[in-house]
Amino acid sequence: MTPDQIESAVAASMPQTVEDLKRLAAIPSVAFPGHPEEPVFAAAAVTEELLRSAGLPHVQQVAVEGSFPAVYGEAPAPPGAPTVLLYAHYDVQPAGDPAAWRTPPFEPTLIDGRLYGRGTADDKSGVISHVAALRAFRGRFPVGVKVIVEGQEEYAGERLEAFVERNPELLRADAVVVADTGNPRLGDPAVTTSLRGMAAFTVEVRTLREPVHSGQFGGAAPDALAALMRMLTSLHDDNGDIRVPGLPRGTFLGQGPSEEEFRKTAGVLDGVSLVGSGALADRLWSSYAITVTGMDVPTVPQAINAVQPVARARVTVRVPPAGDPKTTVNAVVDFLRQVAPWGVQVGFGDFTVGSGFQADSGGTARAALNRAMERAFGRPPRDVGAGGSIPLVNTLLKQFPAAEILLFGAEDEDAGCHAPNERVDLEELRKVATTEALFLHELGLPSALGV
Repeated sequence: MTPDQIESAVAASMPQTVEDLKRLAAIPSVAFPGHPEEPVFAAAAVTEELLRSAGLPHVQQVAVEGSFPAVYGEAPAPPGAPTVLLYAHYDVQPAGDPAAWRTPPFEPTLIDGRLYGRGTADDKSGVISHVAALRAFRGRFPVGVKVIVEGQEEYAGERLEAFVERNPELLRADAVVVADTGNPRLGDPAVTTSLRGMAAFTVEVRTLREPVHSGQFGGAAPDALAALMRMLTSLHDDNGDIRVPGLPRGTFLGQGPSEEEFRKTAGVLDGVSLVGSGALADRLWSSYAITVTGMDVPTVPQAINAVQPVARARVTVRVPPAGDPKTTVNAVVDFLRQVAPWGVQVGFGDFTVGSGFQADSGGTARAALNRAMERAFGRPPRDVGAGGSIPLVNTLLKQFPAAEILLFGAEDEDAGCHAPNERVDLEELRKVATTEALFLHELGLPSALGV
């Protein structure tokens, strides 16, 4: 196929691509504990069906210990051609408060060229971009193709890491495309060259056997909620910089967003300051960040006049590429123990860790991607970092050190990933799918291999 034919094939298939994304995004595949498991298995089945429709001769679900199944597909490489591994995940974040959504989170809705719904961007757009790119070749792929789509990345992606370590030959490839990132802005092509890792845990504070009357006992009885709040606020100084020893600031060598761009994308309210110090790129992509992502306390409607005996919080730490998540979480836990007031009982559990990633300068595959992306977007890509975590990437790098790992996708920074009103721009999705198809074509050319 020629590049013109590839572009035309992707464009012609967009109506089907959009319908496939709607179908997949309508499934509430939240793989968090406490959520129904049936929709997660349903999403795996639909993913399997979609990969078969893309022309892969071998597709199957594979068991992942302690997790939901991954979906695996492959097509053998033509003689002398390299093999490319394509990655995405079909599970999604919980929807959160339905009232905060412009449209129902699991009823994908098209508004002004964007498809709204949980997972439309993160990361079912990644699944669909792989399918759309592969369909362009009608089963005659210019390179060997392997696809792995996991089912619990959002909650416990390290479980797939163990699967990769036990089954290295299944996923061995010359290049890896990770479709779980995106461009800083629509139409602004970029390749993500660094990812922060992640560590998360739950902290619990106990002070009393049971709640006691706040009028009769308040003022002397130790309040577990007050103690927990003091501990959590001590993690940062007044400027918003981290106070935990051993978590230094880092430096990102590429260009980051301007403060104006960041404020607009993040939705920072007028008059509210950003937190932390140093360049935005350093804060977002190369330094540690600590966020309290949830608390178990009485809600305002259910509040009673009582001193609380127990309080819990979920704490997430983003770790720069060179940092060690396990050492990091130990440092934060030790710090919280030290600052706990009044001799309260403190416990920690439900630990999750995932490593970060730093790409090399690039090689044959990156050069092929640059050419493909420039044709699809009209200009060459630039390097950016990402503050989010994809646990599998660093494991792939360790298992296949000679492979080039390339991160790009349709999740632009205004896509609302992990937030209400998540959406994907359909023109961006088309360009990303076109980029991937052109990349596979470029990498399969004899000139790309140096022969």
